Amino acid sequence: MSSTKPKENIIGLFAGLLIYRLTLRCYALCITLAAPFNKKAALWAKGRKKWQQNLSQSLDSCNKKGSLIWIHCASLGEFEQGRPLIEALRIKHPNHLILLSFFSPSGFESKKNYDKADIVCYLPIDNPVNAKKWLELLNPSIAIFVKYEFWYDYLSALKSRKIPIYLVSGIFRPNQAFFKSWGSVFRKMLGFYTKLFVQNEDSLLLLDSIGIQNVEICGDTRVDRVLQIKEEKTVYSVLENFKYSSRILICGSTWPADESIIIDFWHKYLAAKGWKIIIAPHEIHEKKIDDLKKMFSATPALLYSETSKSTEAELRNTKILIIDNVGMLSRLYRYANAAYIGGGFGKGIHNTLEAAVYHIPIFFGPNNKKFAEAQDLLELGIGFEIENRTELSVIFESLDYVLVKKNAAAYIELQRGATDKIMNELSLV
Repeated sequence: MSSTKPKENIIGLFAGLLIYRLTLRCYALCITLAAPFNKKAALWAKGRKKWQQNLSQSLDSCNKKGSLIWIHCASLGEFEQGRPLIEALRIKHPNHLILLSFFSPSGFESKKNYDKADIVCYLPIDNPVNAKKWLELLNPSIAIFVKYEFWYDYLSALKSRKIPIYLVSGIFRPNQAFFKSWGSVFRKMLGFYTKLFVQNEDSLLLLDSIGIQNVEICGDTRVDRVLQIKEEKTVYSVLENFKYSSRILICGSTWPADESIIIDFWHKYLAAKGWKIIIAPHEIHEKKIDDLKKMFSATPALLYSETSKSTEAELRNTKILIIDNVGMLSRLYRYANAAYIGGGFGKGIHNTLEAAVYHIPIFFGPNNKKFAEAQDLLELGIGFEIENRTELSVIFESLDYVLVKKNAAAYIELQRGATDKIMNELSLV
């Protein structure tokens, strides 16, 4: 491979770093001001109060004798990406201290009691003072960032202390700041890493084009996670009876734009074909569930929380099941003959790999371009992008389930083992 490394202007780098730090300072100020009016902002701000004192106490209470492994995730999605690696590290290094940090409340609040980490906490806002204090407290033997996290002062401080730094399951696209003429600060960050483990060849080639060559293709660690879930073979008696001999479309992490298409699709196509539907909406508050249930007024929907009162016969005769809890979705896809993944009409689609591991056709909306696995599924004829109910009906009518199963099985097998590849490369004793 050939590369042409941009000539970085020292003045431009200094100016970029100044803008970077000012932007983060303004961001932290805005979050603080919004905290009294916004629950997520309040959690973000509260979680960082007295962080140094709280972290020191947490470290003092741990009795592990091994060195400290620091793993950082932006949010819950990145955690799921890094989870197979965290659990592999826990098994291989049981006496090491594992500290898991989050940037977002959605990650921390969901995983603050995660038992494979000794300490779970928020990462203080990136600046030279916080980075210095953080590393003085932790003194980690290794730092691992998952997928998207690039913090200049933390990375610079780690590099100056000669602590190995790794990025895992990285994904890069041409429109990112690293590849822009003004992105010298971001390119500098990439040079701090000991190694970047990326998901695909496109990412490797993009990095090579700016002179970053400490890169290895390892695939997506989430594949190892979804395979682990599949191999657990969790059985739900309710689902066994609900499915019986029917075909099921499972709609996961749906939003209102997705649900309007799904409901229309049900009434005008699926119902007449003898299919059933399971919907697991992204939000499960009471009003949301009530509204969703009303949308199926012509065909009464049953809530999962109500199924304990249902007989086997009632479950077999039920056509619509709404999942009104959190945590089941990834294990439900084993009952699906096809899947619809929500989010594609909003900020972006949710996890398609949870369904792909069961070798079924997967449908999603148009906002999927940032997701490498979705692009792979589209190219292989496993995933299908839809804009409306009509497109969904047309594609459904012409599905080749045998070909989808064959291509999906080959794809998942090819992606297997990213965690082992990374574990073999980590500089950790």
